Amino acid sequence: MKKTILAAFMALYGFYGMAQGDSGFGIKGGLNYNANGDYFESAGDAARNPDRNVGYHVGIFGKFGASKVYVRPELMYTKTKSDYDGSDFDMSKLDAPVLLGINLVGPLHVFAGPSFQYILETEFDGVTIDDVENDFSVGMNIGAGVNLGKLGIDLRYERGFNDNEASFINTNITNLGPSRIDTRPDQLILSLSLTM
Repeated sequence: MKKTILAAFMALYGFYGMAQGDSGFGIKGGLNYNANGDYFESAGDAARNPDRNVGYHVGIFGKFGASKVYVRPELMYTKTKSDYDGSDFDMSKLDAPVLLGINLVGPLHVFAGPSFQYILETEFDGVTIDDVENDFSVGMNIGAGVNLGKLGIDLRYERGFNDNEASFINTNITNLGPSRIDTRPDQLILSLSLTM
């Protein structure tokens, strides 16, 4: 695990070394809203219980490219929480999005790209997690942001490409077989970043 984090950090540093123009590196953090099913249904649930599916992320990023088009690799620790019929499913993971962005007008920019995820830990209230099908998965990020000098704010949508399930056995009910939860990311992510 330490070797993976060190390799990712060295890659970000290498990208920074090759950078030109509006390039740099920095730190970021923010909130994640993890959805189950339809976002409009989840929005109604969020209004009644605003902290139910809220998680967070912290990490580093690099940005390199010309003044119009840029590439932005990121490495983040992400903690998500999902509600399944009153029980919480918590997941900790490393996210590594590689975003291609376009500066539109003034401080406004849009971006999209793949996001590589490595699941570190999963936990479900009152339930023993047996196994997550794949610790490594791939998703997609798409979003928009505003840069105000060294400060940046962006909002993105993330969706996992491949089905990824966690199987569990309910310790309270022994006559039922194993059940499954879809652990594929489906979330809105609000980030605040600071370029160094």
